[in-house]
Amino acid sequence: MFFTDFLYLLRDYGVPVSPRDALDLYRGLGKGLVRTLEDFFVLARLTFVRKVEHLDAFERAFALYFYGVDVPRVAEGDMELFRTKQFREWLAEAIRAGEVPRTALWTMDPQELMRKFWETVRRQMEAHDGGNRWIGTGGTSPFGHSGFAQRGVRVHGEGGNRSALKVIGDRRYISYSETNTLKAENLRQALEEMKRLKREGARDELDLAETVRLTCKNGGDIELALNRELRDRISLVLMIDNGGFSMYPYIDITRLLFSRMKYRFKDLTTCFFHNTIYGNVWTDQQRTVPLKTEKILERPEDTRLVIVGDASMAPEELETPGGAISFGVSDELPSTYWLKRLADRFRQSVWLNPISREEWEDAYGTWTLTKIREIFHMEDLTLRGIKAMVKRLSEK
Repeated sequence: MFFTDFLYLLRDYGVPVSPRDALDLYRGLGKGLVRTLEDFFVLARLTFVRKVEHLDAFERAFALYFYGVDVPRVAEGDMELFRTKQFREWLAEAIRAGEVPRTALWTMDPQELMRKFWETVRRQMEAHDGGNRWIGTGGTSPFGHSGFAQRGVRVHGEGGNRSALKVIGDRRYISYSETNTLKAENLRQALEEMKRLKREGARDELDLAETVRLTCKNGGDIELALNRELRDRISLVLMIDNGGFSMYPYIDITRLLFSRMKYRFKDLTTCFFHNTIYGNVWTDQQRTVPLKTEKILERPEDTRLVIVGDASMAPEELETPGGAISFGVSDELPSTYWLKRLADRFRQSVWLNPISREEWEDAYGTWTLTKIREIFHMEDLTLRGIKAMVKRLSEK
């Protein structure tokens, strides 16, 4: 099957692709729906993209596979650009070519650096006519005519006016992307999906469907069916790492998460820790009012637990008795003891890491991050991560 590697690339970019989708694509090709690369772009998008949040990922994967243009997942102006692989590779090449000084990160304005990067991306797109995996005539591409491919789809003509590449260059769907930076609105919408509804209180809410059924059963004599009010009864504990230099870059996004969760959940308990959790946590951000972790463990087991932290620290802090580095904290038990007890008590728990998932293998503190992942289910602080957290915490 041709394009198998394209299908795997889509999955790597976060676009759900199933065998049935692949068969649908090949059926469309077999029916002659594709004559140009733009036709294939439309067919593939209709086949694989069912949610708006996957559109940007699809377009970026398409640009890389067919045009060789590696577009980062961030929007123009987003400071997260400096953390992407694409920016680092571009900067190294720009320094070698003498386009920017070797001290660019320290001497150039960040906005100027971003502008130069996106100018390069736009030039790459303008320079492509067709792509390295699509040809009009000759060659060995599975598309084209008069070529030498063993199997393929006959295509008459070339790629037209490159409308697919223009669409991709517009980045119209970046704000919907599941890997996009969290904002107040998309975070609110994601958290709204997490509910645990129970009927409580007096029966003063009319159940219209059941009333109609009972009335018909009684031969027309009206019989009212009343329900108790449906109330959201989720109980949630939020534990936030608010100490140490490693969390400084994530203060704003952590503050946003805290504010939205405080607004969303009526039964919310918030406490704080430094790097990892020991026998005490704190109820204030200054960490002056301690709360025994045992008190948290006494809560009902259907309580949801969300821990926010970069999981990056010295190995001794995690596994050594008395490993806490905070002044005045002394614990004879290692942090892993408390983490495992929390995970065992609260099965519906998630560790939210502000470090992007793509950097977990290369981040400072990878060893401790990996160890904590063995205890807690971990997601990153993206829209995709929040949605995965909501799904996990909403399971019965």
